[in-house]
Amino acid sequence: MTILLTIIHVIVCLLLILIVLLQSGKSADLAGAFGGGGSQTAFGARGTATFLSKLTTGAAVIFMLTSFTLSLYTVRQKGNSVMEGAQTPASKQSAPAALPGQKNQPASNPTPAPPAPTQSTPSGQEAPATKQPATKK
Repeated sequence: MTILLTIIHVIVCLLLILIVLLQSGKSADLAGAFGGGGSQTAFGARGTATFLSKLTTGAAVIFMLTSFTLSLYTVRQKGNSVMEGAQTPASKQSAPAALPGQKNQPASNPTPAPPAPTQSTPSGQEAPATKQPATKK
C-alpha cells in the first residue's frame, strides 16, 4: 500500500509542477510589471476559473492527501520516535576541572576580570587621541 501511495504521490508532484508552469500569470503583460492590475480588488482582477486552475486545485488536494496518508503509514510502521535506538549520552561533568597548578575556587568568590588593554599603535606607542570634527556655525 505504501509503495502504491508513493508512486501516486510522485506522479501528482510532477503533474502539479507541470500544471503550474503551464499557467500564465495574472499580469503577464507590460502593465503588470509596473503594478497595473486594471481593477480595484485587493489581489487583482479575478475572472472565471480556467480548466488549468481547477486542475491545479485538484492536484494540490491530492498531493496534500497523499502526503498526510504517507506520514500516517510511516509512523504506524516504524514506531513512535526517531530517537528510539539512540544511545544515552555519557554522564555530564558538573564543573570544569582545574588546570594544573591552580586551586579550585568556590563559586561564591569569583576572581575579578583583568583590566582592559590600552590601545597601541604598531610601533608600541600609545595611540593619539582622536580629534573631533569642527562644527560649522
